[in-house]
Amino acid sequence: MHEIEPFYNWRHIYVTEEDERSPFFGAQHSEFEFTQTIYNYYIHPQWDDFGSRTLYMKVLMADYEERYVIIELIGEWNDAIENDIMTMRRDVTDGFFKEGITKFVLIAENVLNFHNSDKEYYQEWFDEVTDENGWIVCLNMPFQAQHDFRKARLNYYIELMDIENWRIYKPFHLFQLIDERLARRLD
Repeated sequence: MHEIEPFYNWRHIYVTEEDERSPFFGAQHSEFEFTQTIYNYYIHPQWDDFGSRTLYMKVLMADYEERYVIIELIGEWNDAIENDIMTMRRDVTDGFFKEGITKFVLIAENVLNFHNSDKEYYQEWFDEVTDENGWIVCLNMPFQAQHDFRKARLNYYIELMDIENWRIYKPFHLFQLIDERLARRLD
């Protein structure tokens, strides 16, 4: 797991540590010192800690004019024990929402497991963003995690979507592709 880095090819466009509106503004990362773990496995030091012991993230892009954010996740999404959705909402996404962000892309291809609990935080988040013509998409979640996500019926609040080669797109083009797919589904 220590070799899995957050996607870095957009760093010439956006760096969350340099964004004064980001919850990770001013964060410092070592390139050589591995201190964060998911269970007993070290992870790459570029991942950001947002308060969960099993799930880490990296904000890859925040566009305040177009009102979207792209966040990559790694680890185990555990609402049953850690209440990761509450922590993510309160410490990250609510801050972006207050800055005008209404469209959220969560890249979840490195989410190993999902354990659900209550739906309230998902429903609250969904209601907030849809009131502002927004949406929440979880991109490329592995099949086993998707199964548990769907079983809990959370896909009503967060749209599950697969885009095989998302890394070939620039952030805005990825956002446009997702936005267009969602618009077609609604029509």
